[in-house]
Amino acid sequence: MTDLTGQLLIAMPGMPDPRFEHSLIYLCAHSDEGAMGLIINKPSADVTFGNLVDQLSIESPDDLSDIHVHFGGPVELGRGFVLHSPDFQSEMTTLNVDDAFAMTGTLDVLETIAQGKGPAKRLVILGYAGWGPGQLEDEIASNGWLTCDASSDLVFDTEDNHKWEAALGSLGISPLALSAEGGRA
Repeated sequence: MTDLTGQLLIAMPGMPDPRFEHSLIYLCAHSDEGAMGLIINKPSADVTFGNLVDQLSIESPDDLSDIHVHFGGPVELGRGFVLHSPDFQSEMTTLNVDDAFAMTGTLDVLETIAQGKGPAKRLVILGYAGWGPGQLEDEIASNGWLTCDASSDLVFDTEDNHKWEAALGSLGISPLALSAEGGRA
């Protein structure tokens, strides 16, 4: 098994689960025990960062309207994560995925962001995508996903509605060239 931790999963056309259509997922963990990732290109239509900090009784002196909250996947929608640059380390728990990415799932990172501090680059995310042992490998083998390297620019600086296409472009693939039908040579 190839460890895909720190890679991006690109949903292929024809993805049977509409929640993952045109999704780009950052894989935070991948092992024989399964995988966990965060969709990074689907901003939440219902939740704002201001709503989130209000619900959690976090005080903030700043206008937080420029901070978007993303739909990270269909598992545990009430659970929050921040995918961020490694310049922030939680006193409680930060998972350092690789040299460019870290993930924190504790309240202190939200409190720090609400105070106008925290990681230089970040995505605030609710929910996650999870796979049991062998499930992700089966989906990749069935042409459900492509994988590519994750870059800080693509994850944090590219507009959400351009990330999927940009990830394909990093592989030299045009979305117009993709088919929902898998083939065998």
